[in-house]
Amino acid sequence: MAPTLFMTRRPVIPGILSAGALVLVLALTGCGGSGDDAAADAGRPVEGGTLVYGVDGEPLDLDPHKSPQDIAALWARPVLDSLVALDARGGLHPWLATSWEVSDDRKTYTFKLRQGVRFSDGTPFDAAAVKANLDHIVDPATKSQMAAGQIKPYQGTEVVDAHTAKVTFSKPHAPFLAAVSTVFFGIQSPAQLKKGPDALARQIVGSGPFVIDKYTPRQGIVYKRNPDYRWGPANAAHTGPAHLERLEFKLLNTDSVRFGALNSGQVDAIASVPPSSLKLLERNPKLKYDKRQAPGGNYNYYPNTTKGPFSDVRVRRAFRDGVDYKTVVGKLYFGAYQAASSPLSPSTLGYDKTTETLWRYDATAAGRLLDEAGWTGRDAEGYRTKDGERLTVHMLSVRTIDREQRGTLAEQIQAEAKKIGFDLQIDRGTVNEYIARFGKGDYDVAAISWQRADADALRNLFDTGSISDGTRLTQNIARYSDKDVDGWLARALDTNDQAARAELYAKVQKKVTEDAAVVPIYTPTYLVGFAKTVGGISWEAQAFPTFYDSWKTGK
Repeated sequence: MAPTLFMTRRPVIPGILSAGALVLVLALTGCGGSGDDAAADAGRPVEGGTLVYGVDGEPLDLDPHKSPQDIAALWARPVLDSLVALDARGGLHPWLATSWEVSDDRKTYTFKLRQGVRFSDGTPFDAAAVKANLDHIVDPATKSQMAAGQIKPYQGTEVVDAHTAKVTFSKPHAPFLAAVSTVFFGIQSPAQLKKGPDALARQIVGSGPFVIDKYTPRQGIVYKRNPDYRWGPANAAHTGPAHLERLEFKLLNTDSVRFGALNSGQVDAIASVPPSSLKLLERNPKLKYDKRQAPGGNYNYYPNTTKGPFSDVRVRRAFRDGVDYKTVVGKLYFGAYQAASSPLSPSTLGYDKTTETLWRYDATAAGRLLDEAGWTGRDAEGYRTKDGERLTVHMLSVRTIDREQRGTLAEQIQAEAKKIGFDLQIDRGTVNEYIARFGKGDYDVAAISWQRADADALRNLFDTGSISDGTRLTQNIARYSDKDVDGWLARALDTNDQAARAELYAKVQKKVTEDAAVVPIYTPTYLVGFAKTVGGISWEAQAFPTFYDSWKTGK
């Protein structure tokens, strides 16, 4: 049978592309770059050598069970394997699990596990390890900021035998297989998990093709090859140990420094090629680049719907409709990133294209909305006023984890928002200050990109249960609550029918757009620049590069 994200009760094997997944294929192939050609340039795979990868950020915590950061997934993937592998077509493949069955009520998932796998600390991988990992994710002591929210109905894991694990939920949970394919559910050594969150923040141990050799905060991380590796995902290009002997991520925050290091040959590849440098890269005969649009939530602004000016839907719509985000994004990123129109990226399985036409830039109409909301006055600086109060909105920001020039983007949006009368204040603080204010809802607007494989990302972003209660970071930044939306999202968990799920997710996208609970900005696009001597860079379904199949000619 054809593998899909939403399966009935049957063993799963790799094979045919489903009709629903075809949408994702077309979206991804439409935004691809030159990776296939680069593999040809690099020749046949070469064993050994070190690949140095310049990155523009580092995770706050190495443990992806705890961290929600996309960059945590990038840093953890060389070390951690997953139970299943998800490809760019939406198909699932064996990895640490050789097969699985889903009960008819979608409450039970039974995994048959690969035998002979060991973690790099010598601990065997078995059903007890699966249970230890899932239990660790939901343990309140882990303080999971994302993964636990993906499996809220989780009841427990039964160790049927050493190589059979049965995972049960209190209610149907169709997105589970897609979730466990991500690094945020990567399988870690139970022995390392027992050391607690402080140890895991700096050292994770898995069964993956690489082992952490040295981690230096604010500098980077070095991995060494796991010589015993024999259990890569079924959709990988090779089997056995990684081609590379060593892999190094070097932290190069500044765009010009990072690109300069690639252009001069100091590093072999870089993340986040500055869009302004793409033309220079194309002129260098020794370099190439590849790109992928990330599925899931776009980089969006989320107005706080529960307090302040944005509690009025007319003000939210004015902020969305009154700024020409398309022009701002186009000029800042030189066309490398697509301006967004919808909550989800076009490459997301379940994306509703009709949302692109539900609103448009119209500064005049935005002005009328502000008039209707009572913001009819203007002060000496041109900002809108109401009852003598300026139309001021505060945006949460953390400069130290800024990427893709998002700080500059905010400043340009700030200038554009002033033209229609908004005083957008960008409150830059520390991570701890951000967390404290976020938990209390002490802000008017905040931003996030939320890379996930399918439209279930909407549940994180808009379900009432995803509003922070102050004890944890969650993703419903808009603090949006709607009974219809909650109902549609719940029903989507209870069906394997892709068409039915797509219809439900379309309703959610339309409703949150109508309520202006989201201001779409741009679609995150991972731009990787690399020397032509590098081959075999692969892509995770969530659109970040992986290096198991990579090699470098010339050591």
